[in-house]
Amino acid sequence: VQWVWGGFSVGQGTLNRFFSLHFILPFMILVLVIIHLMFLHEKGSTNPLGHNLHINKILFHPYFTLKDVVGFLLVLFCLMMMCAYFPYLLSDPENFINANPMVTPVHIQPEWYFLFAYAILRSIPSKLGGVLALAMSIFILYLMPIGMIKKSVPTSFNVAYQVLFWILVVVFLLLTWLGACPIESPYLSLAKPLTLIYFLMYPLLLLASWE
Repeated sequence: VQWVWGGFSVGQGTLNRFFSLHFILPFMILVLVIIHLMFLHEKGSTNPLGHNLHINKILFHPYFTLKDVVGFLLVLFCLMMMCAYFPYLLSDPENFINANPMVTPVHIQPEWYFLFAYAILRSIPSKLGGVLALAMSIFILYLMPIGMIKKSVPTSFNVAYQVLFWILVVVFLLLTWLGACPIESPYLSLAKPLTLIYFLMYPLLLLASWE
């Protein structure tokens, strides 16, 4: 944990590291998006129905291009409406309290989209183990496509895969809720089994998708 902090405690080195990460991360994501588009054009998208005939396939442009543009504009419209009329909709009221270096806030929590990872971090007593579990809870999403190299059953007709997927969705939502709860019982006790189920769901999904 010290190499993340840049010392024996959180300080200027920690701020420099995370500032650099926030600066470099968008460029890394941009590179991954470009690689994704390259593979999408070369290999094609997923085939939920399992048809291997090229006669049933359609071109990426203009069909998927127009669909993506419409989806992008809808999301952008919702974002602009929220920024213009409801700017504090997803904000935490504690963010408006003046910072006091002499007083630690009673309940510290990240943004809502990282609450599930924060719940996993809190559920593990070991500091190093919690940090590793937090990182793996996010990076495991990037490791999933590696397991899809083997021939897989179309998910539209795979009942076991669909059941496991919706269990994972429910576990994810419960962890998100627990991440916003205070650090006390029974919230910590509930987060531990849900953390175990969260990590078990991914190998089970891979096994269910293989033929």
